[in-house]
Amino acid sequence: MSENTLFIKDVPDRDVKFSIIIPAHNEENYIGGCLESIAKSAQPYKNQVEVIVVLNRCTDKTKEIALSYNCVTLENNDKNLSKIRNAGAALAKGEILITIDADTRMTEHMLTEVEKHLASNQYIGGGVNGHFERMSLGIVVSSMLLIFPLLLKYGFISVGIFWCYKKDFQAIKGFNENMLMAEDADFAKRLKQWGKKNMKKYGTIKNGMITSCRRFDHYGDWLLLKRPDMILAYLKGTNEKAANEAYYDDQAR
Repeated sequence: MSENTLFIKDVPDRDVKFSIIIPAHNEENYIGGCLESIAKSAQPYKNQVEVIVVLNRCTDKTKEIALSYNCVTLENNDKNLSKIRNAGAALAKGEILITIDADTRMTEHMLTEVEKHLASNQYIGGGVNGHFERMSLGIVVSSMLLIFPLLLKYGFISVGIFWCYKKDFQAIKGFNENMLMAEDADFAKRLKQWGKKNMKKYGTIKNGMITSCRRFDHYGDWLLLKRPDMILAYLKGTNEKAANEAYYDDQAR
């Protein structure tokens, strides 16, 4: 554990600038790296960052790791990422909400970029782009097979890590709990629409994250070429069987 990795907990709302929400289902192999990356990014904001880890049916050491960093923890049994993230957001004390997956690491400049974008009053919030921890032709092809249909359905949006003021998260009622997959793209589209109503842009922080390749490592880099049915299920967003296979009962950990 690096220096200054403890986040704030049990403090008055006025002292919290960022609330970072992490959904976690048996993430002992990844969450430490995620929390370390947040700690590095949070160094300019001493005692202003809380991290909320929503423990979803964990049977490993995820909770112990989260508590070792002084994270706020919450137990949740839903097989629904929208409900999981919304449960974390309901506890958040910060003015700014950020969501990140446990197998993703934010880059060191992420939080300062978020503050800069929001303080400009030009952005309603937005997403982040970045790169996988490794690349191959199969990963590129699989990613493109998903990205192009998403562009047709949701337009030009960035996902990955989300950031916005809590008041705007609440205004669009958070993540759509009817969506079991593609809830991230749906959230981005609605946040972008809310921004237009308020004369603000949907922003993208460039090179702000590094994402694990665990599903590619487990299922193969040509995953989506082998499973076009999963692309269709993702676009539909409400296929419970596909969602359980892809996320909630996933063995790629």
